[in-house]
Amino acid sequence: MLKGIVAAALLAVPVLAAAEEIGQVSTVFKFVGPNDRIVVEAFDDPKVDGVTCYLSRAKTGGVKGGLGLAEDRAEASIACRQVGPIHFKGQLKDGEEVFKERTSLVFKTMQVVRFLDKKRNTLVYLVYSDRLIEGSPQNAVTAIPILPWAQQ
Repeated sequence: MLKGIVAAALLAVPVLAAAEEIGQVSTVFKFVGPNDRIVVEAFDDPKVDGVTCYLSRAKTGGVKGGLGLAEDRAEASIACRQVGPIHFKGQLKDGEEVFKERTSLVFKTMQVVRFLDKKRNTLVYLVYSDRLIEGSPQNAVTAIPILPWAQQ
């Protein structure tokens, strides 16, 4: 019975994508600690085969940034692309979280959510930042039309 409860609890936890760093550039030199930078990361949608998203965002450097205590800025940019045949792994829910990463020690996160525009046969991805008390209206959106994939 305990195994069944544990299995049910694990199934209730959303599957989120893990990001892979593609590259970065320095934006502000810091004498102590890492520089402020813009990082480009890629992640695959965990419930949609054939879709990869590229996220660029600011990472704060310095002593606080090096220790993981700094709060990163809310700005981010996203571009998602079809990289293979699109196949859904189960039912998609509008506003479903696809990617989430902490951008401050405790209270702030950057997240990507997915919507399915059935009328236009398109996947829409939105990146935004939120806080426990007050989020940011800054956001970015990208869309992928669901098209047949040419087999090579």
